[in-house]
Amino acid sequence: MSTTTLDPVERMLDAAEKGITLIKNREILHFTYIPEMIFHRDTEQALVTQSLMPILKKSRPSNLLVYGKPGTGKTLVVKKILSKIQARVEKSKFPIKLVYVNSKEETTLYQLLVSFGRQLGLDEKEIPSTGLAISEVFKRLLKTIDRNHLNAVFVIDEIDYLADLVKKTGKDILYQLTRANDRLKKGSLTFVGISNDLTFKERLDPRVLSTLGEEEVVFATYSVEQIKKILEARIEQAFVKGAVEDSALNLCSALAGREHGDVRRAIDLLRVAGEIAEREQKTSINENHIRLARNKIEENKEVTALQSFPLHEKLLIIAIMKTTELTTGVIYTAYKGICKTVRQPELTQRRVTQMLSEIELSGIISGRIIHQGIHGNTKKYKLTITRETVKETFKNDLTFEDIL
Repeated sequence: MSTTTLDPVERMLDAAEKGITLIKNREILHFTYIPEMIFHRDTEQALVTQSLMPILKKSRPSNLLVYGKPGTGKTLVVKKILSKIQARVEKSKFPIKLVYVNSKEETTLYQLLVSFGRQLGLDEKEIPSTGLAISEVFKRLLKTIDRNHLNAVFVIDEIDYLADLVKKTGKDILYQLTRANDRLKKGSLTFVGISNDLTFKERLDPRVLSTLGEEEVVFATYSVEQIKKILEARIEQAFVKGAVEDSALNLCSALAGREHGDVRRAIDLLRVAGEIAEREQKTSINENHIRLARNKIEENKEVTALQSFPLHEKLLIIAIMKTTELTTGVIYTAYKGICKTVRQPELTQRRVTQMLSEIELSGIISGRIIHQGIHGNTKKYKLTITRETVKETFKNDLTFEDIL
């Protein structure tokens, strides 16, 4: 018997090379893929295009806000329209610059502005990766736009996260962005914000509101039938013929429909289900593969989130896991006890309260205000995931050996 058949890695690679293949093009199942035809979004595409069209006439478009829940096609539509405009810009050599950042992927306001700068062609000498004041970075961006007579469009995806950064740092970058044209003489700056939060504007400074949302486009959630049609188109391109059973397609559409019409989740479910079926060397994807994929995606999402937290946020999550009366005060007392056990200096109650709000944004915990009459209000927190998930994720960390 050869050593190849004995080695588990070689055996798996042999199976992958010679076994059944269900997915013929994985790129089509990735969230960054932009299909030529975007179904059920004709009206929204028309509105966004109309809003940005003036830039091709060398005029400044209105600032635009695009709203909708996750997985409703906002980013897809905006990116498609930007690429179409970009193609025309490159042919005509208009002094137009379209730049895009996702604020969830930028950890600081500084890095977000640096990303804009790099896309405008500014190198490390002109805008270093660290070391300048936010106001100075912004000033250099505007100077570049003016010097090159640019009509620039800054697109900020998941702008909700930028709003939270603004709130934490006190920097008024949104105000500066919306007032940029007052400082430009030979160029222009249009701002496009994409938000997952329909109440996003309620968190903004009133000074920003007047110019930020000059035009707005709202993306409604997809229905189960609409999701099914979108999936059918992806299946035709991404999978071999007959790879997805009708019952699996129906279940995938129904699950995503119930999850607020999130088509991105439906595509993820299909991809993971396909990978599971391939590993099992099945000739098609069935309902059970969709259910297994759902469990795997949920588990991976929670574990990844837990692993990404800094030490003291992990200690807070363990404190919440161990307490029954989940007020901020009780959680803080439990947290202090845990800090003593693991020999970590405790943070102040004020900082812990801020951290609880930050953890809540991730969805790992949820909080609700409790009215206590003359005693005022308090907030109670609870885990949104199982205790077993927390224990399983942290079990190999020696820091938590004595507290789990």
